[in-house]
Amino acid sequence: MIILIVVSLGFVDAAHAQQSRTPQWLRQGFSIKVSHRRDNGEMMQLVDPILGSVQQSVVQVTSGGRPVALGTVVGADGYILTKRSELSGGDPIRVRLHDGRLLPARVAAVRRSNDLALLKVDADFDFTPAEFYPQQPPVGSFVITPGRTGRPIGIGSLGVLERRVDHKGRLGVVLGNSSNGRARVQGVWPDSGADEAGIEPEDQIIAINGQEVFNSDNVINTLRGMFPGESVQLTILRSGNTMEMNAGIREFGVLQESENDSRVNGPRNVRLSGFDRVFQHDTVLDPDQCGGPVVDSSGRVIGLNIARAGRVVSYALPSSLVLPEMVNMLQEARGTAN
Repeated sequence: MIILIVVSLGFVDAAHAQQSRTPQWLRQGFSIKVSHRRDNGEMMQLVDPILGSVQQSVVQVTSGGRPVALGTVVGADGYILTKRSELSGGDPIRVRLHDGRLLPARVAAVRRSNDLALLKVDADFDFTPAEFYPQQPPVGSFVITPGRTGRPIGIGSLGVLERRVDHKGRLGVVLGNSSNGRARVQGVWPDSGADEAGIEPEDQIIAINGQEVFNSDNVINTLRGMFPGESVQLTILRSGNTMEMNAGIREFGVLQESENDSRVNGPRNVRLSGFDRVFQHDTVLDPDQCGGPVVDSSGRVIGLNIARAGRVVSYALPSSLVLPEMVNMLQEARGTAN
């Protein structure tokens, strides 16, 4: 026991000695570095009042019992916008409100082109819709992402103005044509959807989603309309036997990157591309923190986070795009479309 106490005191003395040997300017530098981070506690408290108008308009979306996205309330009657590709097909969807209540939800409308899903919660509850502001602040402006509780979960700055992000989904196969003209697999990308589905070189792809394809051009043109995060049913001819396989479409950039790049970029959404217009900001978000609103320094909702694309790269759909999509989806869901 005495030995243990002596050793413990030795560690304490060593720690004090180490601290005393650390130059004052270096200790101050660490303190300044932490205090200057945009997501430090003082900054988060400072922006809290800015979020007042949107604090009850953010929900957490769960699918299959796990959090997959945030959602933005867009209708007082229980309509919520979220990120479509994070919803697992067939799994029950629930939303957790700002007060902690967990309620079932269903998909009422979708827009594949911009990865949006409109959810409907059937409950006796007065929802608070977010009000989208169609003007975008200049590059360098602070942007804030609120979480389900109404507190900020990230602060960043707007880095790139609105632009289109073409979709880059790939099945992960190298194709040629066999002697009978059918599309023949010449190679398979490691860790691609094709690889995970079990597709092998020399397989022939003879149908996609039940539609016959006759050559590699047919296959390429058909897959061109599929977005990352979606799944396709493939009919394969292998050694004279026909088989069915389901394969996921993946982001081409993710398939190409090195293991080190993948570690640096961290976890990302399954769909990072194929958006009509986005603006880019550097808020560090988790994939399940997309689908919620982005707020400017005046508390106005200027967009909806749609993808965590890199370590410090997040995409948001601007309000000028979200507003018409939202109106059309609400009309469709309510049966009031013209």
